[in-house]
Amino acid sequence: MSEVVKHEEAEFSGPLVETQLVCWYFYAALTFMTAAMLAGLLMALQLVQWNPLNGIELLSPGRWRMLHTNAIAYGFLANAFLGALHWSVPRLTLRPVQSRWLSYTIFVAWQLVVGATAVGIIFGEAQGLEWGETPVWIDPAAQLGLLLVAINFMTPILQVKGPMYVTLWYFLAAFVWTFMTYAMGNFVPQYFVAGTSAGAVGGLFIHDLVGLFVTPLGWGLMYYFVPILLQKPIWSHGLSLVGFWGLAFFYPLNGIHHFLYTPIPMFLQYGAIMSTVAVELVVTTVVINFFGTLKGSGRMVVTNLPVRYFYTGMVFYFLTCLQCSMQTTLTFQQVIHFTDWVVGHAHMVMFGVFSMWLFGIMTYLFPRLLGVEWYSRKLCEWHYWLSTVSLTVMVGDLTLAGLFQGYFWASLQPWDASITASFPFWTLRVFAGLGMFAGQLVLLYNLRKTLQSAKTQTA
Repeated sequence: MSEVVKHEEAEFSGPLVETQLVCWYFYAALTFMTAAMLAGLLMALQLVQWNPLNGIELLSPGRWRMLHTNAIAYGFLANAFLGALHWSVPRLTLRPVQSRWLSYTIFVAWQLVVGATAVGIIFGEAQGLEWGETPVWIDPAAQLGLLLVAINFMTPILQVKGPMYVTLWYFLAAFVWTFMTYAMGNFVPQYFVAGTSAGAVGGLFIHDLVGLFVTPLGWGLMYYFVPILLQKPIWSHGLSLVGFWGLAFFYPLNGIHHFLYTPIPMFLQYGAIMSTVAVELVVTTVVINFFGTLKGSGRMVVTNLPVRYFYTGMVFYFLTCLQCSMQTTLTFQQVIHFTDWVVGHAHMVMFGVFSMWLFGIMTYLFPRLLGVEWYSRKLCEWHYWLSTVSLTVMVGDLTLAGLFQGYFWASLQPWDASITASFPFWTLRVFAGLGMFAGQLVLLYNLRKTLQSAKTQTA
């Protein structure tokens, strides 16, 4: 620990970083990730008619699907990001968060919000909006929680004197954007607008949840962890600013591309397409910047597992944005709309990019949080390879399935024909999902043994 950090800890009468809380957030994240994977597997089994819970209304596939997506977004990603923020923000600002008591309160409250969301969905209380299914009676609590999170982290950031790290730019933007995005998606369609207007707002919400909540936090953390692990500054500060302002300007306009060929005015649809293509250009500058930073240290992608997680996620990020810039064109949409192509695309974004980054952060931080090395480096490698290979298989499988389905429908063949053609793809999807779940179990086993080792050392 540096002398500066020791000095700041003394000044603020307590540890700069609440390591226990970081651990708790990571444990909660991994719990929800496990639940989300089980829900996803059940949904995949339903498609191949192997549903073990067939006939139980409360556990019907439609509800499992919503549990799957909500557990990933609000259970895994939100918890893991909050854990990483409790580590990185105090270290970047050399100040603790606004209130440790508030941090622990938010932790408990957020688990209750996510748990209540799951219960509400199972009992049929879901709102009719993708990723906004949170029951209406939970929305005010979740909105208040996001406000408290913003206050807790923005207070030390805004006290920083002089130029701020680009990481803090991303974090500040994320706190403001997430609060506004959640309010837009969960309150505006529910209470203020209807019809195509509600559809347009819903499209913005779906995409902004990725672009203005997950993306700025994810890239912000990459701008923090990658230079630390590579032990060198980011390649170009100018390109990092291009990435930030490009995200801020173009991403909020993307959402309407979810509803092309609808009654939503065409100028909005054209605007969404153009801004989506522009985002890919911005993303390219960001990825170039990070690979420029890697120059001369490429061997670390092989030898350093967290770095490998980070750069694997960046490759997937470039691919998913490239895919997005093509699939939002009206020509491409005629083929892939409503097909499994979109499902594959979503998995590449949420698991291939952001989950990979968070797995890398956890792989790096757990030994520092627990004070012991991982129980098994080989099991860490197994987790990486099972996750990466299985995801690649799933994305490739669903991408091909989507193309087949689209052309079947375009050729006006009977619906049953497209179902029959999809069956082999859906079967492969089950096994790819099992591979990803096996990776998760390996991680949990390795973490449990590492925790036992930590307890043995402190006994």
